[in-house]
Amino acid sequence: MKKRKLGIIGGSGLYKIEGFTKTKWKNINTPWGKPSDDILIAKLGNEEVCFLPRHSRGHKINPTNINFRANIDAMKQLGVTDIISVSAVGSLKESLEPGKFIIIDQFIDRTFSRIKTFFDQEIVAHVSMAKPTSPGLIKCCEAALKKINVTHQVGGTYVVMEGPQFSTLAESNLYRSWNADVIGMTNMPEAKLAREAEIRYCTVAMVTDYDCWHPDHDEVDVSMVIQTLMKNAANAQNMIKEIIKTFKDFSVEKDPANNCLDAAIITDPKMRTNNTRKKLKNIAGRVLYKKQ
Repeated sequence: MKKRKLGIIGGSGLYKIEGFTKTKWKNINTPWGKPSDDILIAKLGNEEVCFLPRHSRGHKINPTNINFRANIDAMKQLGVTDIISVSAVGSLKESLEPGKFIIIDQFIDRTFSRIKTFFDQEIVAHVSMAKPTSPGLIKCCEAALKKINVTHQVGGTYVVMEGPQFSTLAESNLYRSWNADVIGMTNMPEAKLAREAEIRYCTVAMVTDYDCWHPDHDEVDVSMVIQTLMKNAANAQNMIKEIIKTFKDFSVEKDPANNCLDAAIITDPKMRTNNTRKKLKNIAGRVLYKKQ
């Protein structure tokens, strides 16, 4: 199996972790444009990891305008094989109170203004998203949260809405009727693109509020979200440190992302132009440049 390397996508508080050495911000260009920001490369012990601020440093990019394709391509260029996404979410269940962490295993994609595939021109690929997150990384995140004694839930469904506005009350109640657990704006098409790039992916969602459905809590606003995020920051940093130390201890041999493009690309190889193959080299070069 290819040598494993960890990438973290999330907020700025994750990159200021005590113990990091040899830190440097690296500018990356991709065929899809620029990623959200430069990527921070850092070492913890002997492990080199890559950090990407999803909304750019200072939170300047609207969720809809995130260049998800460039973000995933940049990670792939740097040799990342495993991505941990750390995301703020609203709760759709009483049992998921603000401050609690949830390790996601399913998504409902309700976004509608985002390009969701690398294979949108000339080459068509249909990857399986039945199991969108990595079982091995889920176990790793669970072990990390147990180690640092953070209240959490393993498994849950994340509704990804377009945003940037928060839900209406009717929408929030609709998602609750689907038995979804949390709602956010950023993990799609991120998870789909990671799968197309054959990168293992796992989301740890941090609950910041009860969305707007809860009759005993104020309607969600930005100040409420930021206040809870600040409280979660130390827990998130400690979790990331544990994940960096241990992620290679958890088997990913049968992960659904592994070599998933082998059974996904449907286009006749004779119809693939050199320009398109070159554009997809980082993402799918393993299969597109394979001898027929």
